[in-house]
Amino acid sequence: MRQLFQNLYPMDEITIKGLTFEPYISREEIAKQVERVAAEVKRDCVTDSPIFVCVLKGAFMFAADFYRAIDMPKSEIAFIRYKSYLGTESTGEMNKILGLNDDITGREVIIIEDIVDTGLTAHALRQDIEAMSPMSVKMVTLLYKPASLKVGKVPEYVGFEIPPKFIIGYGLDLDEQVRGLKEIYVLKKED
Repeated sequence: MRQLFQNLYPMDEITIKGLTFEPYISREEIAKQVERVAAEVKRDCVTDSPIFVCVLKGAFMFAADFYRAIDMPKSEIAFIRYKSYLGTESTGEMNKILGLNDDITGREVIIIEDIVDTGLTAHALRQDIEAMSPMSVKMVTLLYKPASLKVGKVPEYVGFEIPPKFIIGYGLDLDEQVRGLKEIYVLKKED
């Protein structure tokens, strides 16, 4: 799949913190998937005023594009922050940095994630939100690594299924850097 994107949308390799990343998913492909998943979520919403919960920091770019694409004027957006990564590895520990303060009792809730990898963050999020008595909880993620899932449910809406490789860009970081890249890059395999 990466080869297809690289041929259609040539981007340059980048090196950050001594690691080289190569182009993986172009901004055009990202935009197509954002539009697709937004249409699917909108089609499946049972109310016209769901509350979207963006998981900071990584999902902020996806959430902004998704929220504009879904075009539901009565909907709301809230923010929550969990952290489980250090460098290129998941720590396996969940740290809640910013909790959800909105009253979601009886509300249709859609969590917006950048990536579901091991499922640890997604599982913790669902448990925390379900404890707040919403009408329903679903998850939309731009990226999903099915081979890495250790716990929890498969997200209801997925932009891209990808192999278990480390990626950056479009909100995804390496020690807080490179979130602003408009494309997604993958760690280059060492020869």
